[in-house]
Amino acid sequence: MIAAATALGAGALTDAVRAEPARQSRSANDRLGVAIVGVRGRGQSHINAFAGRQDTHVLYLCDPDEQIGRQRAAALAKQQDHQAQWVPDMRTVLEDPSVDVVSIATPHHWHALAAIWAMQAGKDVYVEKPVSHNFNEGRRMVQVARKYQRVCQYGCNIRSMKATRDAMKYLQEGQLGKVLVGRAINYGPRSPIGPKGRYDVPAHINYDLWLGPAPQAPLTRRRFHYDWHWQWPYGNGDLGNVGVHRIDIVRWGMALNRMCKNVFCYGERFRYNDAGQTPNTLVAVYDFGDQVIVSEDRNLRTGERYKNARIALFEATEGYLVMNEYFRGVAFDKDATPLAKFEGAHEDHFDNFLTAVRSRDVKDLRADILDGHLSSGLCHLATVSYQLGELVSGNEAQERLAGMKSGDNLVDTFERTRLHLKDNKVDLNRTKLRLGPSLDFDPANELFINHSQANTLLTRDYRRPFVVPNADQI
Repeated sequence: MIAAATALGAGALTDAVRAEPARQSRSANDRLGVAIVGVRGRGQSHINAFAGRQDTHVLYLCDPDEQIGRQRAAALAKQQDHQAQWVPDMRTVLEDPSVDVVSIATPHHWHALAAIWAMQAGKDVYVEKPVSHNFNEGRRMVQVARKYQRVCQYGCNIRSMKATRDAMKYLQEGQLGKVLVGRAINYGPRSPIGPKGRYDVPAHINYDLWLGPAPQAPLTRRRFHYDWHWQWPYGNGDLGNVGVHRIDIVRWGMALNRMCKNVFCYGERFRYNDAGQTPNTLVAVYDFGDQVIVSEDRNLRTGERYKNARIALFEATEGYLVMNEYFRGVAFDKDATPLAKFEGAHEDHFDNFLTAVRSRDVKDLRADILDGHLSSGLCHLATVSYQLGELVSGNEAQERLAGMKSGDNLVDTFERTRLHLKDNKVDLNRTKLRLGPSLDFDPANELFINHSQANTLLTRDYRRPFVVPNADQI
């Protein structure tokens, strides 16, 4: 169904319209002072978002990489009338009362602690996806935001994409009946990151500050920046990098404002013999009782049969809906007749955040931190199942899946994975994959049921003083 639905959807639509420029706040308040933490990569987008406005100005750039920090500060001087200061440690700016907003684009292992420190210091926070590096961090962020009455926006900017917003409203209004299965589709090639070894940390990087909450450990990847995504102490693989966007859309469209009751997954890091640790092929199944989410993440080459499978597919009682892009989607009836099209490009997600900062009403947010926790948390639950998994043959995995109860046809989904791997010269009759255990989860208490080992993986050991507080410490 995925291949047929997405191909039909792609051919039925026109190009997306351009987004309108962001509206400037007309508030009589003074300009909001901004500190941006993490200025490489996505951090540049944060700089552009706040420096290009009349009602905000960037006061600090915080990054342990002195080279990129000073480069960004020099360039920023040409974008605004106020000279921003580069500092390596965000803690040095938290006591400055002129800082109203902290915007976070660090590696994943820093997201939660940076946000918590900022909110405890009385700042409002914009934090990139995934909001957390492990499950418990997300709930702590929600608790801190509520206790200190802070505005905390989840940086999933698809929440401000018109086509996606319209499509999710269409689903939630019941236009296709009840959505039974939501498929989060993330097919995007990634290359190996080079051999594992002992590499020198660049001299311009304060490695102690970069590690922060993570254990003290040598650098084992060739490229310092970005490739941390594929190592467990710092990143969450492509499930937490891109897949979280897809899961967020599916959970949103299905109106699932809670955690799942059961999760399991399977996959492996196939073909790569490199410094990466996270899987490059992963299927996760989330059972919510009468609804199920299936996420598929692929980093190997995707064959012709799935070339149009891009974002999400919703299977409902009266039809289905396909999102081929964040700015393009189509709803069909059960006979594959198009019913509605959804188009429209990006509306400024940062602008939405600033609207809520000024109104002091979190209901104005399109992506409150609670949504960030729910979507990021699902990724983390799947990771727990994966890390507890055992290596089995393809045939054994298929037999076990055939004996499991689920709202999804698990065998069909597995066969699609097998064909994908075969396209990449991976034979599951000869190569094993990691099959995670089926884990029951209590959404109310946010703990696995009768599985102490799984519960230990909901958090991590923190390196002092970079410690995310426990619930009773907030």
